[in-house]
Amino acid sequence: MAKATTIKEALARWEEKSGQKASEAKEVKLYGQVPPVEKMDGALSALVNCEKLSLSTNCIDRIANLNNLKKLRILSLGRNNIKNLNGLEAVADTLEELWISYNLIEKLRGIRVMKKLKILYMSNNLVKDWAEFVRLAELPLLEELVFVGNPLQEKFAADQNSWIEEATKRVPNLKKLDGTLVVKEEEEEGGEGGEGAQGAN
Repeated sequence: MAKATTIKEALARWEEKSGQKASEAKEVKLYGQVPPVEKMDGALSALVNCEKLSLSTNCIDRIANLNNLKKLRILSLGRNNIKNLNGLEAVADTLEELWISYNLIEKLRGIRVMKKLKILYMSNNLVKDWAEFVRLAELPLLEELVFVGNPLQEKFAADQNSWIEEATKRVPNLKKLDGTLVVKEEEEEGGEGGEGAQGAN
């Protein structure tokens, strides 16, 4: 069996192809390596200026070694074998978008530290309980969520409106769910807006 590609090897290939230095680059693309990357190893610590990192379509099983990525805003980890969100706390102060669809995530424990997260794409994972879903309500800025293809959402496959209603009841800040704009009733919006405005003074 082919040996996995290390991050160091993937970065060397990317530097050669892009003509950029990994330590200076704002966007680094390491997706779809052949053979695939299996570990987010210590070589990631070179990416001190990286704002968008793509490691999708590999065989990574856990999130690790993001401590030096102090500027990371977008992390793309779709189509891997990731089972939980441990390791994200290293980028909790900067990460705004997490793309983690097509993985094996069942529990959302640990997501609450992601105070800047605005966009979460996590379709086709294994979340099956509302008890996990409600953890998303602890993310103050989360406004766009893609959750289709999780067992919890599939229970509502025949009735998308009920899914949107139940989901937004539990995570009221959402503005967009599974590609659908969430329309709140205007009185509510007006009321909340008014409070927000006073709070800002």
